[in-house]
Amino acid sequence: MGAEIQQVAETTDVQRFLAEHAEKELLRLVVVGSVDDGKSTLIGRLLYECNGLFEDQVAAVKRASAGGEIDFSLFTDGLRAEREQGITIDVAYRYFSTRRRKVIVADTPGHLQYTRNMATGASTADAAVILVDARLGILPQTRRHAYLASLLGIPYLAVCINKMDLMDFDRAVYERLTTEFEAFARTLGFEQVRYFPISARGGDNITQPSARTPWHDGETLLGWLESLPHQRRQEDASFRFPVQYVLRPDLDYRGFAGQIVSGSVRLGDEVVVYPSQRRTHVASIDTFEGRLDEASAPSSVTLRLADEVDVSRGDLIALAHQPPPLALQELEAMLVWFGEERLDTSRRYLVKHTSKYVPAHIEQVLWRKELEDLSEVEASTLSLNEIGKVRLVCKRPLACDPYRDNRRTGAFIVVDSLTNDTVAAGMILGGVGGADGQEARSLVSAEERRARLGQSGAVLLLAGSPEVRDAALRLERTLFEQGRHVVTVRGDAESALALADAGLLAILYTPVPQARLGLAQHLRGAGVPWLELEPSEAVEQQVRRVLDAQEKTS
Repeated sequence: MGAEIQQVAETTDVQRFLAEHAEKELLRLVVVGSVDDGKSTLIGRLLYECNGLFEDQVAAVKRASAGGEIDFSLFTDGLRAEREQGITIDVAYRYFSTRRRKVIVADTPGHLQYTRNMATGASTADAAVILVDARLGILPQTRRHAYLASLLGIPYLAVCINKMDLMDFDRAVYERLTTEFEAFARTLGFEQVRYFPISARGGDNITQPSARTPWHDGETLLGWLESLPHQRRQEDASFRFPVQYVLRPDLDYRGFAGQIVSGSVRLGDEVVVYPSQRRTHVASIDTFEGRLDEASAPSSVTLRLADEVDVSRGDLIALAHQPPPLALQELEAMLVWFGEERLDTSRRYLVKHTSKYVPAHIEQVLWRKELEDLSEVEASTLSLNEIGKVRLVCKRPLACDPYRDNRRTGAFIVVDSLTNDTVAAGMILGGVGGADGQEARSLVSAEERRARLGQSGAVLLLAGSPEVRDAALRLERTLFEQGRHVVTVRGDAESALALADAGLLAILYTPVPQARLGLAQHLRGAGVPWLELEPSEAVEQQVRRVLDAQEKTS
């Protein structure tokens, strides 16, 4: 009986511990700096002193350490090549918790050729720690990493002057380096920059104040991490829901699965689907555990809508009163170039934005950032690890936010369409010229064309049967006789979109049934009015549907 009571008590204690642990705030931390500045040693020290390691891990590192002291870097440098060379190559993620919060920490490489790995590790971070070797001072790679941290929207930065034990904890050395870094960091826009004199190997000012720095204010790195406000909550931001998958297990269920990247949604909320801009209401919020009345970021849910709206992977669902401010085909962005080959403005790339792939090309490199002095220098291309501002032209519009407002819908990656390699990470700044964020492609507005032609441009899709050509020609003749400006195009969606953009009715047809879905997907993301017609319909019925759609558009 006593054993059963003890077991119940232990179970209750575990449940209480798990509940308290779940309530702790999560902080994502990235540790950056030049090679051999002591990043892995610092993280190993934090893990060790915050009880973030298993006993067998500690025993294994003690056996692997040369001499009697623990080599804390071995807790994170797990690759054989890393241990052989004594450097970090890949991004290593580790986890520990404190009294106040849970911390996921990314140990990033310091070598120049691994700057792209550093950008990957920092892309989701809430705070950054940058290490400076007290013997070597502020290096070009130190500046590069600090600039990248600011570019990626990290608000808080801790500058740790490491290896102070090798400089006899000389206050003059510490103050000289902090003054030099402060002059550089003043232009980067961090909300807070904090300085610490530390020894990662000796543990000074990391989790406990050091008696060897009586001239320091006594704050530790761990204390600073626990004091940071939680800035990355997304529940109060605008609702953004990129659709990842359409669920249709039976004829009675049609749901749209994905992750809420920001904001909240409730049953009955009026939403808009982009790029089609169709309005509807949320009929159900489904999860594996059951239905919800409300869901917030970063929950993964399935939304069911009140109306049969055409939605597919890559579309974005937003609240009607919180529309994305940008729907861009031509945009300006900051790029961090990852590719071994230089950026080629004559090549076609793919842009992956949320869950959507869009063909694109980089029209122009506006400038490249010179990281020595943060100047903007003229450039025609970008090489590996270089950072620059570019003008990007996408085949279909992206419903997005500026990166400074939303890191999820304001970010994208660039993919080489031939090799499928990720060649760049991008941060959206805004549109190209114009009040609406778009560069003017014509001096004639859509309203002027509508007034002159008496109609709105649109694409009419006919597909799926060998007789579709005859049906398209009959429809063209009938619409022409009714005074409409109409033209027929076979299988070329880009030409049809260009004609519709000029105010014409473009009848796009293909006799290949398998091509219908591809053409519909292309039209769906283009932001141009379009209508799918059945080739077997009578031409009078087709014309009636077209004219009804034209009246609604007008």
